[in-house]
Amino acid sequence: MNNLGGMVVICKSGKEERQVGRRKRSGRYLWLDNSPDPKNQRQYQLLVSMDDVVTDIPPPSRFFEEDLNIFTPPSPSLPTPFVVLSDPFANETLRPSFLIFAMSSPSLHIFHHVSSKKLIGTLVLPEIPFSGNTIAPSLNNKSCNIYALNDTEKLVLLVCVQFHVPAERCHAVSKLLLCEKIVPERVLVLDSIQIQKFRGRLSRDDTVVYKLATSSQRKGFGESPRGPSLLKDMEYYPSGSVVDGLAAALLARCQIRDIQGSLCISWPEFGKPVMHLIRSLLMKDVLPDFDFSSTNYEDESLKSNWLKNPLLDAELYT
Repeated sequence: MNNLGGMVVICKSGKEERQVGRRKRSGRYLWLDNSPDPKNQRQYQLLVSMDDVVTDIPPPSRFFEEDLNIFTPPSPSLPTPFVVLSDPFANETLRPSFLIFAMSSPSLHIFHHVSSKKLIGTLVLPEIPFSGNTIAPSLNNKSCNIYALNDTEKLVLLVCVQFHVPAERCHAVSKLLLCEKIVPERVLVLDSIQIQKFRGRLSRDDTVVYKLATSSQRKGFGESPRGPSLLKDMEYYPSGSVVDGLAAALLARCQIRDIQGSLCISWPEFGKPVMHLIRSLLMKDVLPDFDFSSTNYEDESLKSNWLKNPLLDAELYT
């Protein structure tokens, strides 16, 4: 039995039938009928049996992903994100007493107008282009700047994340900011609720905030050895709702490293009411000695920017 162009050849001599080869496929066969009598002229009979496309088992698909990957070269790995710090922090690991991540539009706007902050570094994600960014910090820039909010022994740092971090990069970014370059005692992440992942009903007129916290943060209330408990009077995020992306990666990293971490998520994403709410929370529970009087509520970025999306009034799991 030999394989010829997708056919199987079987040599047959008299009553004996001899198969040569190792492979035998159902379907197309090429038969060679050899007469045992050497006097007779050798006769060849070609019999071809075709596949029955209705009843026969189809061959394995050629479009399985694992099959295609055999012939496709692996995609090049993305460059590792890195942090650039200015002097005198360039060659040291920052150990602040408090680290704040501003990711929501209200929190970014509030801290953007704080004049006392000092730029000390930036996170570079190589796949995020710098084209269109201004030299001076701007809310329209795609950047991730690191600021110092004070210059005392109990250092307070602020990280303003002004671009979307892809899901596959969240682990690397969170590890870099919370383990390698910065080792804080307490962490607060400020983000917005994604309406598609909220279990319940939220209208455009609602203004709400919820929290999530690590186990070390939930152990005590009021004063603790590391400082006052954050957001102690705020309700927890409803069960069944989902938080993902960089905010979830940062909170998970805090849990792994036994850091007092809190996540404050607000709704809606834009508007003056949520701005007032976040500002009052920062002044009351987070930075009571800090001056937020320079915040401008008339900026164009605060105006409602609602999209015509039917999911805004949808109710999850109902």
